[in-house]
Amino acid sequence: MNQISWTLQRFRNVLKRCIADRDLVTGKSLHSLYIKSLLIPPSTYFSNHFILLYSKCGRLASARKAFHHISVPNVFSFNAIIAAYAKESRPHIAHQLFDQIPQPDLVSYNTLISAYADCGETAPALDLFCGMREMGLDMDGFTLSAVITASCDDIGLISQLHSVAVSSGFDSYVSVNNTLLTYYGKNGALDDAKRAFYGMDGIRDEVSWNSMIVAYGQHQEGSKALGLFQEMVRRGLSVDMFTLASVLTAFTCLQDLSGGLQFHGQLIKTGFQQNPHVGSGLIDLYSKCGGGMSDCRKVFEGITEPDLVLWNTMVSGYSQNEEFSEDALECFRQMQRIGYRPNDCSFVCVISACSNLSSPSQGKQIHSLVLKSDIPSNRISVDNALIAMYSKSGNLQDARRLFDRMAEHNTVSFNSMIAGYAQHGIEMESLSLFQRMLERGIAPTSITFISVLSACAHTGRVEEGWNYFKLMKEKFGIEPEAEHYSCMIDLLGRAGKLSEAENLIATMPFNPGSVGWASLLGACRIHGNIELAVKAANQVLQFEPSNAAPYVVLSNMYASAGRWEEVATVRKLMRDRGIKKKPGCSWIEVKKRIHVFVAEDSSHPMIKEIYEFLEEMSGKMKQAGYVPDVRWALVKDDGSGEAEKEVRLGHHSEKLAVAFGLISTRDGEPILVVKNLRICGDCHNAIKFISAIAGREIIVRDAHRFHCFKDGQCSCGDYW
Repeated sequence: MNQISWTLQRFRNVLKRCIADRDLVTGKSLHSLYIKSLLIPPSTYFSNHFILLYSKCGRLASARKAFHHISVPNVFSFNAIIAAYAKESRPHIAHQLFDQIPQPDLVSYNTLISAYADCGETAPALDLFCGMREMGLDMDGFTLSAVITASCDDIGLISQLHSVAVSSGFDSYVSVNNTLLTYYGKNGALDDAKRAFYGMDGIRDEVSWNSMIVAYGQHQEGSKALGLFQEMVRRGLSVDMFTLASVLTAFTCLQDLSGGLQFHGQLIKTGFQQNPHVGSGLIDLYSKCGGGMSDCRKVFEGITEPDLVLWNTMVSGYSQNEEFSEDALECFRQMQRIGYRPNDCSFVCVISACSNLSSPSQGKQIHSLVLKSDIPSNRISVDNALIAMYSKSGNLQDARRLFDRMAEHNTVSFNSMIAGYAQHGIEMESLSLFQRMLERGIAPTSITFISVLSACAHTGRVEEGWNYFKLMKEKFGIEPEAEHYSCMIDLLGRAGKLSEAENLIATMPFNPGSVGWASLLGACRIHGNIELAVKAANQVLQFEPSNAAPYVVLSNMYASAGRWEEVATVRKLMRDRGIKKKPGCSWIEVKKRIHVFVAEDSSHPMIKEIYEFLEEMSGKMKQAGYVPDVRWALVKDDGSGEAEKEVRLGHHSEKLAVAFGLISTRDGEPILVVKNLRICGDCHNAIKFISAIAGREIIVRDAHRFHCFKDGQCSCGDYW
């Protein structure tokens, strides 16, 4: 072997090792040597490998430069650069390069179809698939798997591709069956997923078992998922991080924190708890099953090299617990500082946290970052989250503007917008949008009907609500669940039909649980039916003995009726049982700072100015016809007189927040106040007067809905 051939062979071996190890430093040195050395002549083969090296190391610009230095690129050159763009989720540029290939081969098609599949773009992937079949180019298992992946949520298309797989003989390919199983499971076709799994007898691999475990978990059948895992272990199949993460998903679906803790102990013994994929499953378990965010943080900090998925799971865990929403934002920023670029999942999670905070400035900052980031994949999910965020921040105009500008809508898009209108009491828009959804052939889900029934409940549309309730099952085959019954109980109760509401609870096909009785309790509060309220409260406490809400509602109802002995009895019960009332507070964001108020507040630096403003406003309100409703003062008449009760009413947290907002913002600027409990009846009436006198739009988001006050009127029409 001469000197040159030995040098070339050694160069080739080192280059391949750099690609395998993703050794960018050594690889760049080799590239420099390749360009300058006379011993290594220019070669398309080597240039192609440098494209592969840079692509695997995430250096798209260098890969592109290496490609452009090839004088006559061959099909392998094109395939390598197309794969590089595909990896960076840029399928459209990859397609432009694909069109330059004189004779694209099967790898070319598979790479580009996979690129579109990864970005959720069904139409171009399907066009490529049909085009290659028309050309007579044989497909393989990778082709079919990629097209099935690209089908996303089109269950009809997935079924058609399944037929193609059977007729073409690819139903014996484990990779094709695994993909079918996965996407049947993701799209609610559990029976089809089971048929695919059990029809694979003899060719199943670990991926097949993992996919079926996940499918069971996605359909809330955690016990079957765990049973499948135990069968997998009995058969001696190897268990990897994906299997373990799937089992954790099953525990999460079952809300089985105890079982999850025991399984965590097994993971520690095997060392798997330090794997980022398994860590994500543990964080998801603890955040959703009441394990506490401190446990989530311990899991996170125990992983030396957290990946983007793990960061996203941590942000998601914080955002699912409203009290940790600010922590979610801080976690998101920390992820950015470390150098991770947020993806669609990152944005959905952090936008959810902004929704919890009702912080317009934070939400708009994240929206700006979304626009700058140019998310290539799953943009629709981010837009859906933004619609929900703007709605929850009281900004329906921007929510609708974003909805109307979306290139495409799915069920979640309509659900988010319908829910936004329902929460704001704009039932006509909510129901109109529901009809538009049906006209466009987008099938409603159980979540859609919760929003529709809620819209009916907040506007007293009893007959219409019953029609929608029946429509669920009769036309769409959706079985009413506890939340749908709760909406109907709320609808009947608000309309004063308490006997009908109680009868509906008695005839429910399953145990009403606390949700149904809580709805009836709320209706009893509205109509002052103390006797039925006592019954409803006792039922709620059977399911949730530590829930303070039933005690508080009863106590307030007794106080409003002047039955102070019963008030004392209820409060003593709370003390004896260690039940603490959630303190009421209201907050408002002004100049990117959150200001929190409680009743009789004295801690705010501008509290003197706030009380002076309210005193002056009180005089103007009384001149306009406002009469304080001292029943909402909820204090015993011990001779202190009406004046003291009025003072107490005037110092409620929502009034303090509104006053601060008015004196701290420009004339004509709308303000948004958030309260953690239901707005007080007197405050609701008072803010109507304040909106007319100040000439401002005042939006109050309480624990149940939005109230938009303008020109002396509220969007709820006083039906709340």
